[in-house]
Amino acid sequence: MAPSRWETPRPLPGVRPLRTTLRTAHTLAFAALYGGHVYGIAAERLRPALVATVASGLALMALEMYRTPVWPVQLRGLAAFAKLALVAAVGLWWNARVALLSAAIVIGGVASHMPGRYRYYSVLHGRVVGATEAG
Repeated sequence: MAPSRWETPRPLPGVRPLRTTLRTAHTLAFAALYGGHVYGIAAERLRPALVATVASGLALMALEMYRTPVWPVQLRGLAAFAKLALVAAVGLWWNARVALLSAAIVIGGVASHMPGRYRYYSVLHGRVVGATEAG
């Protein structure tokens, strides 16, 4: 059976440098946010890092959802939503913020480096979907 349009990655010129730039910005912003929490920097001083982390993360999510509409139901997309929930949970459980942010790092590291048979697994389809994408 041929993949549906929903499952097939959309070509996007220049996507590789765009993804690399967004991932780099996201990593830098999150590093500042995480380090600030680890070392007890005042919350108001961490606001720019939080805004940059959320903005770059949302931009990455939007890019992935545009390119591969099935992304939100693949394990890699679900991992991103889990990380977003953990970062949001900091506002609810301030005293657990370092643990919550550490969990987000662990999920990100595992999801980014797990084999494609897991990363591209769609919980909706019950199989690997869209593992042939480039960029």
